[in-house]
Amino acid sequence: MEHIMVTTGADGRPRTVVRGGREWIVGAEPVRWFERVSWWEAERRMPKGLSRVDVEVWQVQARLGRNSGSALTTMEIIRDGLGGGWRLREAIADAA
Repeated sequence: MEHIMVTTGADGRPRTVVRGGREWIVGAEPVRWFERVSWWEAERRMPKGLSRVDVEVWQVQARLGRNSGSALTTMEIIRDGLGGGWRLREAIADAA
């Protein structure tokens, strides 16, 4: 998964995504859910100090730059609960 930068609003919702030096502006209401961390697939025991079982996932629709006419791209982004960083799981360009 690719590391990205995300800015959020006061409510914690993603507002912009910076990927590969390019800024994407969220253009639709983002959707959030939580998933279980499958630590047992890589470890025999839960890593000491980890103590998390869920990971926060957001699906955002964003457009490149501030051009309101550009096509939306759907991205699934994951917030790292330990360090506060973000990773891109998937990006799908919408065919218009």
